[in-house]
Amino acid sequence: MARIQRRKLLASCLCITATVFLLVTLQVVVELGKFERKKFKNSNLRDAHAEMEREPTHLYPFLEKEALTLNRKGKLETESYPIMLWWSPLTGETGRLGQCGADACFFTINRTFLHHHMTKAFLFYGTDFNIDSLPLPRKAHHDWALFHEESPKNNYKLFHEPVIALFNYTATFSRHSHLPLTTQYLEGIEVLKSLQYLVPLKSKNSLRKRLAPLVYVQSDCDPPSDRDSYVRELMTYIEVDSYGECLRNKDLPQQLKNPASMDADGFYRIIAQYKFILAFENAICDDYITEKLWRPLKLGVVPVYYGSPSIADWLPSNRSAILVSEFSHPRELATYIRQLDHDDRLYEAYIEWKLKGEISNQRLLTALRERKWGVQDINQDNYVDAFECMVCNKVWENIRLREKLSHRDDFREDAWLREGKGVDYNWKEESSVRCLPPPSPGCSLSEARRLRLKGLQLAENLDQ
Repeated sequence: MARIQRRKLLASCLCITATVFLLVTLQVVVELGKFERKKFKNSNLRDAHAEMEREPTHLYPFLEKEALTLNRKGKLETESYPIMLWWSPLTGETGRLGQCGADACFFTINRTFLHHHMTKAFLFYGTDFNIDSLPLPRKAHHDWALFHEESPKNNYKLFHEPVIALFNYTATFSRHSHLPLTTQYLEGIEVLKSLQYLVPLKSKNSLRKRLAPLVYVQSDCDPPSDRDSYVRELMTYIEVDSYGECLRNKDLPQQLKNPASMDADGFYRIIAQYKFILAFENAICDDYITEKLWRPLKLGVVPVYYGSPSIADWLPSNRSAILVSEFSHPRELATYIRQLDHDDRLYEAYIEWKLKGEISNQRLLTALRERKWGVQDINQDNYVDAFECMVCNKVWENIRLREKLSHRDDFREDAWLREGKGVDYNWKEESSVRCLPPPSPGCSLSEARRLRLKGLQLAENLDQ
């Protein structure tokens, strides 16, 4: 009898447990349903809000549109906006209506827009530029624009005249670009004036007991500038502490050996202890200036500079760097550096501008003040955004010009297109063309001739 009672009790417990489990499961399903409905609703609201935020606030009258139009699938209407097609997928954006001041353009990497009648410009990223993969035949109303912040070492083909002359608009390190990127490695004037990392000369003199007068930090060995050969020769005449992979004779702390640490506070403080630094670029081109110059100037170290022949146009003062080009032999350079190392008065002449916070170079001041993009500044557009808007604005200038000229009795569409639509169609960067690499296994004379032939073929396509 007792056994039967226990079985009944056990069965009752099992029933109660099953019932509770079912109730809990039902409640969970109900709550998940509410969550999904709420999530779906919020997603729709965010998408709608995002679409509203993309709407341009100012459009030109001849657009015959007052707001961003959407088709039934919710995609941006491209029929009334010039299409800027990135032939290189730099941005990764499949479609975006960008506002550039009062102008609006549709930016995309989607090559299905190649033959779209509203496609007005092709944007190329220099690193990915391939002479054998271009949007040909090139139509007369297609502008080509090049964005290339690197040196010729990155893609030497771009610095042959037949190739660089293919582009209507450029953004390169050259001051002659439509959007110059010469100061792309310099955040602004204030970082040059800053004394945050400056080590007093008295302390530097004391540190000389264990440090060389010169420091060299380079891990990209044997570049086109052949800088390591010069440094190797220089090291026979004066002591150089060399970190990095090239000519290394001194090690950085383990946590700073990663190249990504070269902008770390710890790395800055090590370099700031030195009096001089070898600031050698990987290529010798007018206006090609990298962090190799700006970093020591920010840290209060005198750069011994080898690179851009036009560097004097960009220095903060006429005595802020030692130029290797002014010395006929590494031996002479070593003698001059030793002289400064032993004479505080002569050395301080190279850092006086920083101690006083005086930058006398008006070209540098103007370039930083007038550039339309920022460096590591979330309050400004980056240079890719600025490049896109520069091309967008140029395309709209041509649209407006065509609108104006089309009302003239003598206006001819084919003539207007052939004459370059109001821009210098054969414009080229004179400074960049001067930066041609010498014939080598990577850039032979036959390759140069092939590039020239390719350029002529492309030019013929423009006339079709």
